[in-house]
Amino acid sequence: MNKSYDVIVIGAGSIGVPAAYNLAKSGLKVLVIEPEHGPGQANNKKAIGGIRATHSDFGKISVCLRSIDILKNWQAEMGDDIGWLSNGYSYPAYTDKDATTLLNLMKVQHSYGLNIKWLSPQEYNKLVPGIMMENLIGSTFSPEDGSCSPLLVTSAYYSHALAAGVDFHFSEKVTGFVVQAGKITEVKTDKGSYSAAMFVNAAGNNAREIGTLLGLDIPVFPDNHEAGITEPVVRFFEPMVVDMRKAPGSANFYFYQNNEGQVVFCITPEPAILGVDNRSTSEFLPLCSKRMIEIYPRLHNLKVRRTWRGQYPMTPDGFPIVGIMNEVPNLVNAVGMCGQGFMLGPGMGELVTRICHNQLSADDHRVLKSFDPYRQFTGQEAFK
Repeated sequence: MNKSYDVIVIGAGSIGVPAAYNLAKSGLKVLVIEPEHGPGQANNKKAIGGIRATHSDFGKISVCLRSIDILKNWQAEMGDDIGWLSNGYSYPAYTDKDATTLLNLMKVQHSYGLNIKWLSPQEYNKLVPGIMMENLIGSTFSPEDGSCSPLLVTSAYYSHALAAGVDFHFSEKVTGFVVQAGKITEVKTDKGSYSAAMFVNAAGNNAREIGTLLGLDIPVFPDNHEAGITEPVVRFFEPMVVDMRKAPGSANFYFYQNNEGQVVFCITPEPAILGVDNRSTSEFLPLCSKRMIEIYPRLHNLKVRRTWRGQYPMTPDGFPIVGIMNEVPNLVNAVGMCGQGFMLGPGMGELVTRICHNQLSADDHRVLKSFDPYRQFTGQEAFK
């Protein structure tokens, strides 16, 4: 039997669940269709938990500033402990090139309202005691950035979405659409069909596949990243540390200590490992730990509990693809988060809701210009 909704969201991950909650809270009848067996079971649960507004353009900065505001106040306003920690993000510079890049970007970031400052090597050593001082020129520090648990956040959003009346259909795969007079009237799955006035593509790794079903070419191409986590220990440093230097096998790497005292770490492989492959490798831990111990010797004796692998659904320029599709004007794409879906999700859920209600502000239009599905994809996000 065909059941009718106001909005159907495809994907129950970092974007889909917050979007569904906000859509339902705004008074709409919402269905979420997800091929996995529960919410956040694809890349969301593989996120390392960092939430930063330290980006290089107005769109990402604006959306993530809103995400930070939502998450840092979540427990007080919504009642759920999500493990929020205002630990900040830092980008230490060990080369003149990196220092110049960071200082120039700070001017742009300040103009967009980001609270970020430059620390001397001595000031940074107080923040990250024992950090490698040799060749350290200084570091940026964004104190309002933070971290929290992807599992707790998704669970909280899911619970509140259910309470708001959202229907979730898990273990159900979208197989096609019915389009009449240029608009989607119905989505078909391997278990049924459903109609709605609006549809949201928040399918993560499968975003391009969903577009193909509608004759759209959405340039989202997943690549593989690995991460790991240590045993918990007493807190001994605060911010996320992002080392921008390239090394054999990696473009950069980053780590932080979460609210439970565990050090969580990740590396950006170079060259990129394209496709979807969730198998952990034997190369990751030696490669990443060597870099981590070099820059921060105090990590040397920590015991690693586990490693895992997930995907960054990438776009050619490192910016998301968000907005109404001209060819199908009742389809909203909210895809291509480039591994930053968890930090973009809360703010993006509100933005998607305003798109569906056609209630966009001047700032929303400015944000969406960065995320325009029809842009040329010729730029590059500095902080991918």
